[in-house]
Amino acid sequence: MLVVRLQGKVALVTGAARGIGNAISKLYVREGAKIVLNYNKSEREAIALAEEMGEISKSILLVKADVSKIDEVRQMVQKTIERFHQIDILVNNAGILVPEVFLESTEDTWDKTMDINLKGAYLCTKEVAPIMLKQEKGKIINISSICGLSEKSALRNTAYVVSKTGMLGLTRSLAVNLGPKINVNAICPGLTDTEMAAALGPERIKAGIEESLLKRIGKPEDIANAALFLASDESDFITGEFLTISGGRAMR
Repeated sequence: MLVVRLQGKVALVTGAARGIGNAISKLYVREGAKIVLNYNKSEREAIALAEEMGEISKSILLVKADVSKIDEVRQMVQKTIERFHQIDILVNNAGILVPEVFLESTEDTWDKTMDINLKGAYLCTKEVAPIMLKQEKGKIINISSICGLSEKSALRNTAYVVSKTGMLGLTRSLAVNLGPKINVNAICPGLTDTEMAAALGPERIKAGIEESLLKRIGKPEDIANAALFLASDESDFITGEFLTISGGRAMR
């Protein structure tokens, strides 16, 4: 018997066009979810993803929105409700990484990173949580990073590190504030094969592979599998937790 774990669920995935968000969206659709694909600048990739997934599902909504702007977030959530009438899963995945160490960093980099990575998760949750509370159930999944867990070799890019550490604090605070109706958890990926990771350069990637106990870089699908578990009913007794997926690199 085929088990479709997200049948009847509506999932909103921010930053869905590429990388981890892309992989999560594909898996959610395969598991029966209706999906809202959020993108901002990656329009071509978002359209391609929607067309690809349209072969197995007609329940796809493509929404352009800057998650750091409250008006755009509100419009995105409103469009979702108008189309699907519910939101069961929110994946706060949208993020940027500018490879700047502290002394080379700029105020502009700091502000943009905090706005998208951390403020974006806050704003999206602020708009979606009342809907989930009314439904009396919901799953919120924040995509953080092992750098938020103080993994030394992952602490170079200061703005990114602070934003992802802040997301872990946000996760626990939301779990307290939104329980018992809403489960809020975070995923902390290690080095994963995405365009974002490629920007770090070959030396950093090689070092990350050497530090991994499994001696490989992560795949977006590795993260997507965890996001599926946290979105499903199988994780109903888990909240306020951080799931580390790093091949043992950030083993605690």
